[in-house]
Amino acid sequence: MAEADTPLLEVRKVGKQFPGVRALHDVDLTVQHAEVLAVIGENGAGKSTLMKILAGVQLPDSGQILIEGKSVQLSSVKVSLDCGVALIHQELNLAENLQVGENIYLGREPSRFGFIDRQRLNADAKQVLSQIGLQVEPTTPLSELSIGQRQMVEIAKAMSVGARVLIMDEPTSSLSSAEAERLFVVVQELRQRGVSIIYISHRLGEVRALADRVVVLRDGKNAGMLSSGEISHDNMVRMMVGRDISQFYARKQVPVGDVVLSVESLRTATWPEHELTFSIREGEIVGVSGLVGAGRTEMLQTLFGIEHPVAGKVIVEGQQIELKSPLAAINAGIALVPEDRKLNGLVIDMSVRHNISLAALSRNRLAGGFLNRATEIRDATQMVRDLRIKTPNDAQITRFLSGGNQQKVVLGKWLSMKPKILLLDEPTRGIDVGAKQEIYHLMETLAKEGLAVLFVSSEMEEIMGMSDRAIVMHEGRITGEIQRADLSEESIMQLATGNANAASTVTN
Repeated sequence: MAEADTPLLEVRKVGKQFPGVRALHDVDLTVQHAEVLAVIGENGAGKSTLMKILAGVQLPDSGQILIEGKSVQLSSVKVSLDCGVALIHQELNLAENLQVGENIYLGREPSRFGFIDRQRLNADAKQVLSQIGLQVEPTTPLSELSIGQRQMVEIAKAMSVGARVLIMDEPTSSLSSAEAERLFVVVQELRQRGVSIIYISHRLGEVRALADRVVVLRDGKNAGMLSSGEISHDNMVRMMVGRDISQFYARKQVPVGDVVLSVESLRTATWPEHELTFSIREGEIVGVSGLVGAGRTEMLQTLFGIEHPVAGKVIVEGQQIELKSPLAAINAGIALVPEDRKLNGLVIDMSVRHNISLAALSRNRLAGGFLNRATEIRDATQMVRDLRIKTPNDAQITRFLSGGNQQKVVLGKWLSMKPKILLLDEPTRGIDVGAKQEIYHLMETLAKEGLAVLFVSSEMEEIMGMSDRAIVMHEGRITGEIQRADLSEESIMQLATGNANAASTVTN
């Protein structure tokens, strides 16, 4: 039997590397018996990778994991569950077409004479549901439950396998205030019954209220630990930030022109209760910062007509436009480079030339609807040259280009349309440092030519290095706007975590 002071779970010098990215570097972590341990950090800090390793979803490249002092190899999800470690994903892993009890015991159904023993299944499910205080019948279809109730079903599922360490990844991101309060009660009840919780959240108020300790990750490394008496909003923010800005940001202040985009009281479908109001001028680069779930991508998709706005006005060069479709946005001079270039920005198995010409097919067609090959070749040749796309020729299949060059192809597709406003969603995600520098230089050049650039980034170095000013969002609302001279990681993080009155340099 393990000694009383032996941690329930211990991570020693765990490392994990993906092509071109070191996600974790010698990370240490301990979880005590009946403890709520919060793990926090910026987007990309390595939290999700570490949790997937603990849950058996991914294997570490180095390091050691111990359960009650004994080294274990968490080689699969089943092995992790057998060791008492269960992960509740942010995107719930449930089957809507099944009943609550069937979801709890999916793949582990009790049987009798070779058939599922439904009476026992429902009796066992009822018992575990009562343990977490969820008052629904096991025979209730999952589709009839609210998001908060489904979250509780996930917890019941974990408890049914005897989980001793329960990992909750952003558990309140989709919950109402009442559902979140109920979850907090369940967390405390589980702790009192001896279950340890690893709690991952960008909502620092929740962390402060629930956590016994806080571990902070930054750039895949341990940034520090806070004991219960040290947990405060400012201390957490201070540990999450603190890096120097990289030297390859070349943004220089340049004169800006007239307002080209004005957004007035815009309400998105995702956050219909919150209004968004801001404007951008010609030649201006405006960064949009915020944590996961803040509504940044949804705002860009609404401005591009992918999602229909609930209310509000979008005005381009003094003319109000109706964003009924992406075509309406394109015709108004708005272009969007999406976050997932392979899924939404490119036809990955088509050539560079055909990808660059996609958006302009209607504009450049000949009489009778035929493709204008001369214009297609001209535009592709110009974009490959101007954007320095590294490709043998414009007939190369786009799949075989590097991530940075694929991103340039997406940019080339839109720049050939000569837009007035360029929306960039995570423009340097998944590309190497050299390609990043080229994208930054391109953003700088486009702004000098009078283009208005609105870009979303989870990397605060990019926000500070490339923005004339930054808009910061939290849970669907703009919590503040920071001028370039006042940009700092701490001022951004204060606003991104909902502390709108923290920084005196911020104008709301």
